[in-house]
Amino acid sequence: MELKLTNVARASLEELLIDYGDYLRTQRAPAWAKESREAQYVRRLGAKPELQFEDIRELVDTRPGPVVANMAICLIHQANYLLDRLIARLEQDFLKGGGLRERMTKARLEYRNRREE
Repeated sequence: MELKLTNVARASLEELLIDYGDYLRTQRAPAWAKESREAQYVRRLGAKPELQFEDIRELVDTRPGPVVANMAICLIHQANYLLDRLIARLEQDFLKGGGLRERMTKARLEYRNRREE
């Protein structure tokens, strides 16, 4: 179940990435290169632990739409990277321990066995 929901989240972010790319095209604005100064700045912001929107609200409120779209694209790429790592880990965990139903059944059987002893 966790794996399925995480994949849904990943797919949703991919759709959002496409939407921001479309926005940049309609505005005839360039997408930032991965190693551009601006993209590196946003990546550093996105790497801060427990980053909240309030932390970047002033940046977003004071920049033109294409800049905000590029910022969002950078943050989406970071989120996708982390989700890809999480998905890989969930796949490993699934292979080792089974799915949610299997783990619940195992826990229930262990509980019954302890009560019977």
